[in-house]
Amino acid sequence: MINSTLILKFLKFCVVGFSGMVVDFGTTWLCKEKLGWNKYVSNSIGFVLAATNNYLWNRLWTFQSTNTNIPVEYGKFFLISIIGLGINNLVVFLLHGKLKWNFYLAKLLAIGVVTIWNFTMNYFFTF
Repeated sequence: MINSTLILKFLKFCVVGFSGMVVDFGTTWLCKEKLGWNKYVSNSIGFVLAATNNYLWNRLWTFQSTNTNIPVEYGKFFLISIIGLGINNLVVFLLHGKLKWNFYLAKLLAIGVVTIWNFTMNYFFTF
């Protein structure tokens, strides 16, 4: 059975993730639509900036980490995020590149898949 503390952490993780999604989509849109950069490069930049935002808020609010070795903790978080980026880009490639779905709808679904990956791995590995 899942306990209420875990559910609360997941809900906080999702709130933080929403703020990261705003950073991610905003950056991706700016790079792709306004700067004319490659959609996968733009997606990657948005994802990395969102991952950094999410680390800071998850460390402080979601998991209330007291780990003093912040570079190692951030490294773990970022490694999980990089793997998540690979999953994200794969989903976007399959849904948008192969199935011709709208790019941003594909990206939204990719974020849902990666949220589950990120929470699970960070809960057990990072924090």
